[in-house]
Amino acid sequence: MCGFTGWIDWTRDLTEQSEILEGMTCTLALRGPDAGGTWISSHCALGHRRLSVMDPENGAQPMIRKEEDASYIIVYNGELYNAPELKRELETRGRVFTTTCDTEVLLVSYMEWGKSCVEKFNGIFAFAIWDTKEQELFLARDRLGVKPLFFSRTGGLFLFGSEPKAILAHPAFKPVVGAVGIAELFIVGPARTPGVGVYEELSELKPGKCMTVSRAGVRISTYWELQSWEHEGDVDATALHIGELLQDTLERQLASDVPVCTLLSGGLDSSALTSLAVKYYNRNGQGSVHTYSVDYVDNDKHFKAHAFQPNSDGIWIERMVSYLQTEHHAVQFDTPELVKALDDALWARDMPGMADVDSSLLLFCREIKKGATVAISGEAADELFGGYPWFHREEALSAGTFPWSLASGMRAELLSPEAAEWAKPLEYIKDRYSEAVAEVPHLAGENEQQRKMRTMSYLNITRFMPTLLDRKDRMSMAAGLEVRVPYCDHRLVEYVFNIPWEIKTAGDREKGILRRALRGVLPEDVLTRKKSPYPKTHNPNYLNAVRGMLLEVLDDSSSPLLPLINVKKVREFAESDAAGSHTPWFSQLMGGPQLFAYLYQMNLWLRKYNISIR
Repeated sequence: MCGFTGWIDWTRDLTEQSEILEGMTCTLALRGPDAGGTWISSHCALGHRRLSVMDPENGAQPMIRKEEDASYIIVYNGELYNAPELKRELETRGRVFTTTCDTEVLLVSYMEWGKSCVEKFNGIFAFAIWDTKEQELFLARDRLGVKPLFFSRTGGLFLFGSEPKAILAHPAFKPVVGAVGIAELFIVGPARTPGVGVYEELSELKPGKCMTVSRAGVRISTYWELQSWEHEGDVDATALHIGELLQDTLERQLASDVPVCTLLSGGLDSSALTSLAVKYYNRNGQGSVHTYSVDYVDNDKHFKAHAFQPNSDGIWIERMVSYLQTEHHAVQFDTPELVKALDDALWARDMPGMADVDSSLLLFCREIKKGATVAISGEAADELFGGYPWFHREEALSAGTFPWSLASGMRAELLSPEAAEWAKPLEYIKDRYSEAVAEVPHLAGENEQQRKMRTMSYLNITRFMPTLLDRKDRMSMAAGLEVRVPYCDHRLVEYVFNIPWEIKTAGDREKGILRRALRGVLPEDVLTRKKSPYPKTHNPNYLNAVRGMLLEVLDDSSSPLLPLINVKKVREFAESDAAGSHTPWFSQLMGGPQLFAYLYQMNLWLRKYNISIR
């Protein structure tokens, strides 16, 4: 895992701008703490920061391969889980390798198969390859968008980078946010519209897309997207195939030349991956699996169950650690640490994010990094298998908007009348929802209920899941930790997307087919445990801290946030008894602690990034 950046300029000699390239590359140092490098030519500049996972000695980037009268230079972030198979196939075709890292496999794959190489890859990746003979740059992003890739066409330049901060470091790019960005930040969030970079003139290459940049212009094409087909097999056959896919992808993702651990919450998804990892380690004599969990000081005293978090994780973590005999590390944070980390979490995202859910994950990843470089995480299982409550509530299925945006009217009231009139947030989210629904690949003959469930699945996989993947990538990479997400294997996603809802809910349970697939992998009580999300702090000290921080912002007439919000309404809410509400973030964005921290981050972002609003 790494970070990369660079730019194309057809009008001037870039060899005279190496200092700018160094500055852009340095912004990604946290993503790649082990090494850095740059490559620059007349019209193409490439920079890279490396986190060494495979072949630390020989995998330096930018990596260069020459063939006849052409050179190919790659910068790459990610992992190819089928690199061994690809390498063997390429060797039968006469290709010779000098390293054992997947970077060389990816680059040689491009040299052998051209741009269609992306169709052969199983992994998480974003990369850019410069072809000196053709004088063109080829960029691509993995199918589910696990690894980020941003770009900008501004001032005649083509800028790109793993994170916006790298592009922001180029003097030609100005941090401007317009009506679209404001609507994204206040109404669409925590999800983000695919391809929208929030900043004006900044876009994100969508998952499953590739791009070619040449003198002729910029061309974007699709190499993968979700498709619908008739499912074959009954409940037992389906469960068996899911189990086989999950085991195969997990074992592929355990490959590493550095320590690997798993994140363990005691829930179905993480417990399954940990159990499969333990079985794999035992078969191969690799010793104990290290597991990590996170919680907060005094959370046991203040926890209150609700639909999205029906119980706390503690006893379930102990249950799995005892069952699997892992070497467990329980990490705990207190309010001052969470509050302080809000600033660092903002820097990691380059925009306001998910408040304490971000800051706590960043702190958690820093602790994990002390003992491991690679972690296995259960992200995406709920989006894929239908684990969230909104999959099972008619009011969410028939709402005519994203299920995480049911309170968009309340969110819109946070904006000042002027900002609301300008950004038109409710119209904006209505349009984004209509676009998303129009993309859904329905099967002919589906009845109304089948269409509803396929639509809900599609929205979760293409809109909500990328939000959590983005969060996991940014917070983990800001700690120099690589997180792998087996449930995002595209083979598993394609298969599960097309499982009929009545089979997905086998046994009349949410994620019923996954529970069936994991029989024999997990103890029965864990197998039937209800969904509980990433833990949040329930300590009132956190509420008091972030409320105080927001009130300071409201009291400062120079705060750049003030023209954007309804100050009177926000102040009344902050000072009311309702401010203690712990409404789930991704349900309404109106729970007091999360709202206050989010607005604090928004103000800090506007100031520190010197954002212009227009």
